[in-house]
Amino acid sequence: MIGRSLQAEWLDELPADDPRAVRSRADLRRINALMGNARLMSKALRGATRQAAVRRIVDLGTGDGAFLLNWVRRMPSLAPGTELLLVDRNAAADAGIVTALCARGFRPRSVEADGLEWLQAQPVEEGTWVLANLVLHHFTTENVRLLFNAIAEKAELFCACEPRRGPGSLVASNMLGLIGANHVTRHDATVSVRAGFHKRELSALWPVQPHWRLREQRAGPFSHFFLAQRL
Repeated sequence: MIGRSLQAEWLDELPADDPRAVRSRADLRRINALMGNARLMSKALRGATRQAAVRRIVDLGTGDGAFLLNWVRRMPSLAPGTELLLVDRNAAADAGIVTALCARGFRPRSVEADGLEWLQAQPVEEGTWVLANLVLHHFTTENVRLLFNAIAEKAELFCACEPRRGPGSLVASNMLGLIGANHVTRHDATVSVRAGFHKRELSALWPVQPHWRLREQRAGPFSHFFLAQRL
């Protein structure tokens, strides 16, 4: 398997209100639905909500917030009043999505910040979960390690779904034009796959601590799943 290769993604460099970026974010919502990441993550975490009280959920690299809304809809055990922090370096959270989260009884708050720097500056708060959907592949290997160190210090659970690096995913990314994805999405999809993960690459970057249980595996047709839970 060829090692990870990081390149700039065009969506990260476009203004949030650029029509190409707006179209690409719509493409990503469809791609997320095809990958089934919200379903995969909710299925893995439903049991965890029964084991410990969840008071604060941090969604790193939240984008417009569509993934978070889709995920909470599948998590009926989340208590009303749970704080939802939509963290992204670009303030792109959709106002309608924030309103929908409020209507479900949650307390959403949009945070414009770099995820790693923001986490490192946060105090430890009991009942904190961190989610990352299609985010870690943007980070260098060393920055993933730094992010994991911060999460292990601040949170009780971390769950991520990332592109699975491999020939099957690369072939699929080159066929996104068939579902009408624009040129930004098509470019970024192949870049994302080449920067993705496989086997136990993420587990190897998690800090070696005895009180964490790790799970890492292939998931769905094109996803790579990682879960770290404090015992």
